[in-house]
This record gives sequence, C-alpha cells and structure tokens, in this order.
Amino acid sequence: MKKLLLLLPLASLLTGCDDPAPPEAFTPEMAGFSSEFDFDPLRGPVKEFSQTLLNDKGEVAKRVSASLSKEGCFDLLELHDVENDSGVALILDANFYLDAQTHEKKVRLQGKCQLAEIPAAGMTWDTNDRGFIIAAKGQDVQKEYRYDADGYPLAKVTIAKDKRLEDEIDPPADPRKKMNYTAVSLLNNHPLSRAKQTCDYDRHDNPLTCKLQITDESAAPPVEIEYTIKNEIKYY
Repeated sequence: MKKLLLLLPLASLLTGCDDPAPPEAFTPEMAGFSSEFDFDPLRGPVKEFSQTLLNDKGEVAKRVSASLSKEGCFDLLELHDVENDSGVALILDANFYLDAQTHEKKVRLQGKCQLAEIPAAGMTWDTNDRGFIIAAKGQDVQKEYRYDADGYPLAKVTIAKDKRLEDEIDPPADPRKKMNYTAVSLLNNHPLSRAKQTCDYDRHDNPLTCKLQITDESAAPPVEIEYTIKNEIKYY
C-alpha cells in the first residue's frame, strides 16, 4: 500500500504531460493558390490575411491580400506587384473568379474551390485524389507541383519550350516552423537564385514577420537582397 501511495503523485504529474496536438495541415486550396500566386501558405481557420514584401529601404515591393470562407475557399484575392506597377483583384462568383473591375471571367474552379482553368490562356490544372494541384498545362508551358505530408509546397517545376525552371524549398525539421526554409531556383540545372527565410510565429504556427535573404546567382558577382515580410492575419 505504501508503494502504491508513493506512485500516485507521479501519476498525477504525468497526467498533464500529454504531447501537444500536431500543427494543422495546409488545405489543398491554400497550397495550390500559394504555389501559383507566389505567397506563403497559411494554416488554420484564416478569415482574412495580407502579406507585404518590403525591400531593404522599407518600401513596399509586393502585396497579397485575401479573404476566405469558413470552408477555406478564397472569396477575394488581390495581387499587387508595386515594383512593376501591375496587379489584379479576383472575386469569387459561383465556380469562377471574376476581375473585380471588369467582371470578366478570369479563372474557372473545380471541386470545392480549387483552380481548374484560365480560359484566355488555355491553362488547365490537374489535381490528385486529395484535391492538391499536381500538374498544369498550357499552350507553351507545363508545370509540376510537389508537397510534403502536411500539404506544404516543396517544389514547382515550370517547363516552357527549351527552358526548365525548378523552384525547390527545404523546410526545417520542426513542423511548426515551415516558413524557416531555404530554397533554390535552377534554370536548366544551373543555379539562378538562393533564398533563406526566418520568421516569428503566432499560435496557429503561421508567420507574423519574416526576414528573407535572396542571392541572385545569375549576376556576376552574385548580388544579395534582403526583404522583410509582414503578415496580418484574422481568424474565425
């Protein structure tokens, strides 16, 4: 009996030592849209978000903002390339994304709310049985996509005529800090650029502020560029 009583305090201490819940996986829509429209994917019940890329002078270079439904569909997606003075705002209407200004049908959707086709460009996307985009085909271009077990985008290969562009991401071992990655871009198997990113995270394991270092290896000598990424995220 005495030995049994001695074990009780230990048992009560171990009760609160359960492993924390694993981080949430990335949805097929978030993974696909982030790969195609070049922004960091987010986890969890995201309602609205914006990602702003600032150059080393603190000037806005690019901005992505979006609002999502509770089901994870992109209701609104705005892309602004400030450096090149271009951008577009897409709004969801049934199974199409319309240009917010002209109301022209820009993108057709498949399944719940995944990318299917850009009719004007002749671009179509293929998905696997989990709903993740795995390939795309256009008039003069082909793309392939690869993800890890959590749905995090690891690679995108774009082939256009005699050019093959490979974007590969190597995330860290910590599954809660996927955005602390290193990446390389290869053009016809030759290094084009390298990147390293480190971030601070919120309680959903999403990045808040990131430092991004890019080395342009196509220049001689290579040129290093530093950016800051600021995220604002609202959840359901």
